[in-house]
Amino acid sequence: MAKKHILPDRLRPGLKLVFCGTAAGRQSALQQAYYAHSQNKFWATLHKVGLTPRRFMPHDYESLWELGIGLTDIAKHTYGMDHQLPKDALGQEAVAALKARIRKFKPAILAFTSLNGGRKVMGAKAGPANSRNGWATLASSSCLRHRRWPPITGTSSPGAIWRKR
Repeated sequence: MAKKHILPDRLRPGLKLVFCGTAAGRQSALQQAYYAHSQNKFWATLHKVGLTPRRFMPHDYESLWELGIGLTDIAKHTYGMDHQLPKDALGQEAVAALKARIRKFKPAILAFTSLNGGRKVMGAKAGPANSRNGWATLASSSCLRHRRWPPITGTSSPGAIWRKR
C-alpha cells in the first residue's frame, strides 16, 4: 500500500509555474495547507510580485490552479524543517519521484522555494546560467519579492527557478 502524502500535489498538465519545496513544515502538515506558518512570506510575496490578484491564504492553495500555478514538495511522506527530516527524505528515491511527476505534467517553469531543494534535485553546482538534467536556471539566490512578474527572477526565499529548454 502506498504511503499517503502529507500534502497533496497540485500538479496537472499545462501549468505555467510549479513551486517545489523540500517538505511540508509542521504548521503546513497540521493545517493541511501549503506554506501555512504565520511567518512564512510565500503568499504575501506571490501577491506583491503580481502572481496572484489578491493575497491568498494557505487554505486557498487549491485556487492557484486557476492562475496556472502548481505546488509540490520533494519529500511527500514526512514533514518538518530540512534539518529535522529523516536522512532518506530528500534522497535519490524522493528526487526520482519528483522528476517523474515533473516529466509527467511538464510545467513551463519549476521553481524551488529553497536553495537546498534546488540543489537536491538539480545538483550541487546548480546556479545562474547552469543547465542540468534538461532544465536551465533562470535565477538563484535572489528574491522574487524584489522584482515584478514577468520575468521570473527568484522565489519567495533564496532558491532557484528553472525553465525547461
